[in-house]
Amino acid sequence: MHLSIVIPTFNERDNVRLLVERIDRTLHGWSKPYEVWFIDDSRDDTPNVLAELARSHPHVHYVHRTAARGLATAVVEGFRRSRGRYLVVMDADLQHPPELLPVMVERLEQGFDLVIPSRFVPGGSDGGLNAFRKLVSWTARTLGRLALHRLRRVSDCTGGYFGLRREVIEGVELDPVGWKILMEVLVKGRYETVREIPYSFEARDAGESKMSWREQWNYLRHLVRLIKSSPEDRRFYIYCGVGALGVVVNSAVMSALVYGLHWHPTLASVIASLIAMGHNFLWNDRVTWRSRPQSGRRRALQLPLFMLVSASGIALTALAVQLFLWLGWPPLLGQWTGIIAATAWTYTANNRWTWNPAAQEEQKQVARRVRVTQE
Repeated sequence: MHLSIVIPTFNERDNVRLLVERIDRTLHGWSKPYEVWFIDDSRDDTPNVLAELARSHPHVHYVHRTAARGLATAVVEGFRRSRGRYLVVMDADLQHPPELLPVMVERLEQGFDLVIPSRFVPGGSDGGLNAFRKLVSWTARTLGRLALHRLRRVSDCTGGYFGLRREVIEGVELDPVGWKILMEVLVKGRYETVREIPYSFEARDAGESKMSWREQWNYLRHLVRLIKSSPEDRRFYIYCGVGALGVVVNSAVMSALVYGLHWHPTLASVIASLIAMGHNFLWNDRVTWRSRPQSGRRRALQLPLFMLVSASGIALTALAVQLFLWLGWPPLLGQWTGIIAATAWTYTANNRWTWNPAAQEEQKQVARRVRVTQE
C-alpha cells in the first residue's frame, strides 16, 4: 500500500460522504494504491454512513470505538491499522482540503520525513477560524513553541493536517492526550527533515466544533507529558528549578549573615552567592546532568567552569539593568529581562561545555533532526 489516509471522526455524518468523494476525485487516475481509515467515536449515526461507504468503496475502512475516546488516540489507532508506506492525517470536517494530498505525497516521495500544511507560511491562511478561535489557536501554538524545543521552528505545530513516512513513528511509543497528535509526533518521532507547505484553513459548513474547555485542559496536560518524555526539554526545566532554589538559598544565607551575624552586606552578598553557586552546581551535577558523568581532569574543571559561566550570567543581568537605566526604562524590568537572557545563556553554556565534552556533536545531531523548510 502506497498511501494511508487516517481520519478521526466524532459526529460527522454530514461530512464524511462528501469528504470521501473529494478524496477520490483528487486521487482519480492515481496509479498507486491508497486506503482511507476512519476511526470513529461518534454517538450519532455516523457509523451507519461509514458502513455504507465501506461497502461501496473497497478502499474505505472504518472502526467504531465504544471504549476509547479522543482524536489523538484515534489517529494512533489508525496508524496501527493502516498499511501505507506514507501516512496522512486529516480532519473529517472538510476544513482540511483533500485537494492538497497529491502535493503532500509528492514531497514525501522526494525524501522529506514530515510534510505539514501550514496556515502561517506565505500563501497560507487561517481564515476558517473566527476571532476567538484564532486567539485560542495562537495561545496554544505559542505555549507549545515556548515549552518544547522541537516545535519552535515549525510554524503550524498544533495543526491536525500532516503527512509522514511510516519510519517516523515505527518503534515510537505514542501516548497522546487530547487532540494535538502532531505535537506528539514532532517531539517523539524519528525524523530529520520537515517541509511546510501553505494551505487555507476552510470554514466548517456542517457539524459542530469539538473545541471545549476540557480539550484545553487536556492540551496543557499533554504539554506537561511531552516535557517529561523529552530529555532535552526536561533538563532545561530542571535547571530552572535548581536556579530558583538557588535564589532561595542565596537570600536565606545573606539574611542570616546580615541580620543574624551582623556581617557587612557586601561581604555577606559575596559569601551567599558563592554558597548558592556551590548548591546549584551540586544539584545540577547530580540531577540535571546526571546522565553525563565526568571523570579525571574534566571533572576537576567542572566547578570552576560552572562558576565562570554563572558569573557571566550575573554580568549579563547587570548589563541589562544598566541598559534599561540608560534608556530611561524601569530597572526592575531590565533585571527580569537580564535574568531570562542569563538563564538561556548559562543553560546553553553549561549544556555545551560544563557537562558534555562531546556536546557540539550532540547539538549538530539535534539541529539535523529539526531541519525545517518552507515553500
